[in-house]
Amino acid sequence: MPANTITRSQLCEAVYQEVGLSRNESADILEMVLDELSGALSRGETVKISSFGSFSVRKKGQRVGRNPKTGDEVPILPRQVLVFRPSQLLKGRVNGGRSGGAS
Repeated sequence: MPANTITRSQLCEAVYQEVGLSRNESADILEMVLDELSGALSRGETVKISSFGSFSVRKKGQRVGRNPKTGDEVPILPRQVLVFRPSQLLKGRVNGGRSGGAS
């Protein structure tokens, strides 16, 4: 599977091509959207994008882990992690048009 990455500049170019705004306006719109998404997530809000998926922040408690090299127990501090849950439509598109459910 090829490891293709879509960059911020490629997203700006796609907005420019589809919407027809200037490249600077397209870049500004993309920046505003990304700023709003990251701001909402940093406030602990859930971000839902219809037909795409939802982003949320989950709190993980402290737990005990092990150093795989030495086997020593190491405390893993509480933290927050970003979680993405794709929509059924996105799952279907990624799977080549097949439905996201089991057959």
